[in-house]
Amino acid sequence: MMSYYFAWQPYVSVADERRQAEREVAKLKKRGQAIAPVRIEGRKIAKSFWGQSWCTNLERYSDFENRLPRGRTYVRNGSVVDLQIAPGAVTALVSGSEVYTIHVKVTGVTKPRWSAVCRDCAGAIDSLVELLQGRFSRSVMERICHEKTGLFPSPAEIVFTCSCPDMASMCKHVAAVLYGIGARLDENPDLLFTLCNVNGQDLVARAGRDLPRAGKRPAAGKVLETGDLSEIFGIEMAQAAPLPLVARKAASSAKPAKRAKPARPRAAAPLAKSAAIAERMRAYWRARRKRAVGTEE
Repeated sequence: MMSYYFAWQPYVSVADERRQAEREVAKLKKRGQAIAPVRIEGRKIAKSFWGQSWCTNLERYSDFENRLPRGRTYVRNGSVVDLQIAPGAVTALVSGSEVYTIHVKVTGVTKPRWSAVCRDCAGAIDSLVELLQGRFSRSVMERICHEKTGLFPSPAEIVFTCSCPDMASMCKHVAAVLYGIGARLDENPDLLFTLCNVNGQDLVARAGRDLPRAGKRPAAGKVLETGDLSEIFGIEMAQAAPLPLVARKAASSAKPAKRAKPARPRAAAPLAKSAAIAERMRAYWRARRKRAVGTEE
């Protein structure tokens, strides 16, 4: 007689699968177990950028293509009765002929790889909320989702087990769980960072570090010295005389006056233009001084 593991299982309709999944959910809740079933509304498993990107990443690999269609049916039927995402790991329960336990381990993103993602996106991400909503440029999103160098794992970085008797490398229950992750990212895209074991705030922090620092001093070549002012405008710049002792004491004891709000500085002229103007002013006053000397003689 053919062994159970290789015998054809009895056909179960889609409606029966859905009812069985609902019964299993009710049983688990009655036992007081905290569960998080995957609910799919309509035919689309994922509707957000992150959920769709996760599913697209799965489907680009030929390693998974034979079992993924059956997994899509299972997840749409509500057969994934529980799915929990933790750093580098997913634990799930899938209702089939029985309730099967699935464990998925995802290799965390390495530090060099994560640093490269942060570096390439530096200055382009100023809000993690907007990033998770998919509201950034296509180039930023594609960099984060890039095959093999982004956040999504390749088949070599995914290890899974299922308690069902199917001897295939990937059973339909595992496939349903992998699609269930995409559906869960629709609800909470921040779980992608949890699964990859990285801190999404690093993207924003890196952007902040690359912003220019405030309070920089002007370059030395752009500051006019007192001597330059005297020569340009043809006037004598008097040196400030020291205050008498009584005045110095009064000034030191007086309360500082409230500073007025500085006027908004006008845009500075280009350096070359300023230098040309200064040179013309010097020439003008040199000529005036020569004419004055000739008149006196």
